[in-house]
Amino acid sequence: MNFSSFPGQKETISRLIRSVSEERVSHAQLFTGPEGCGSLALALAYAKYVSCENRTDHDSCSTCKSCVKYEKMIHPDLHFVFPVIKNKKDSEPVSDSFIEEWREFVKKSPYFTLNNWLDLIEVGNAQGMIFASEAGEIIKKLSLKTFESDFKIMIIWLPEKMHPSAANKLLKMIEEPPEKTLFLLVSDEPDKIILTILSRCQLIRIPGFRTNEISSYLVSSYSAEKQKADEIAKVSNGNIIRAVELFENEDSSLVYLDHFKKMMRFAWKRDIISIINWSEEMAATGREAQKSFILYSLRILRENLMLSLGQMKNSLVYLAGEEASFSDNFHPYIKKDNIYLLTDEFNLAHSHVEANGNARIIFLDLALKVTRLIR
Repeated sequence: MNFSSFPGQKETISRLIRSVSEERVSHAQLFTGPEGCGSLALALAYAKYVSCENRTDHDSCSTCKSCVKYEKMIHPDLHFVFPVIKNKKDSEPVSDSFIEEWREFVKKSPYFTLNNWLDLIEVGNAQGMIFASEAGEIIKKLSLKTFESDFKIMIIWLPEKMHPSAANKLLKMIEEPPEKTLFLLVSDEPDKIILTILSRCQLIRIPGFRTNEISSYLVSSYSAEKQKADEIAKVSNGNIIRAVELFENEDSSLVYLDHFKKMMRFAWKRDIISIINWSEEMAATGREAQKSFILYSLRILRENLMLSLGQMKNSLVYLAGEEASFSDNFHPYIKKDNIYLLTDEFNLAHSHVEANGNARIIFLDLALKVTRLIR
């Protein structure tokens, strides 16, 4: 990916290019921003630019030996670390065990979520993690001399998923890396990265995309009609991943909406038998899907509160399609009186799922508390 292929982020790109031209490339940088801001894609384009043999003042050349290998993500001085899952063969697998799947997945589109990636590798009920064994692989790779480029570049996607023992082993390496070594960390939740690593990184804050940028991207990349692209761009609220999902009408959002509608309907009716069945249905999904559903629910609650507060006229409501139709009738039940309590319960459920709690109990407890709060 080149800088020129980005639908936006021009100010951030200019700063990155300037750091290279002025030879002020920090050895450890953390790319972070809201979901769908293109942080991973930007890190990839930056790594390509740093390694380009004939870079210009605006972009990498795309034709040199280095750029060709970066496009295929097979450059010998480019390394990846990302969350993976345990399998029967490896008690503590490393990223290289899934590198072929990763390359094909990222080449298809650099805009995706953790759940999209874990769905590809069939995570089941496991949670993606960067295991302790990964630290040894990183140290071994970066201890070698460069093969072709000036820099060895290690891209760590979602370092917040790193096991504490792996993170602690990497502290010394990140603080004092071998010469011409560049760490690019890409995080959705930097507050969950251990402070000792966070303090060693230069922070690259990336904003969400502008509405017109997302609209133009949908028109140029997906041949969307301008009117539809404009509507989706507004609703996506700067999140290019959500924009693509809305355009393609991806099943996941509809499934989450269906789960949410069932939960609220059963809670309103106080139908305990149906609530129990619903909690068992939710427990049968994988943990990453459960966490994604809870985050989805929090977003729907927020949008319905905005509707209740009459913020539609101020363009502060980001709903479309079936979500908007459902919320027309649902939003009166979400008010200032219950929004904080509802939010607390959903956040608590998320933390319990993340801690590998019993999913049946977690979702049954959540639904019963919603029953009390929704009326």
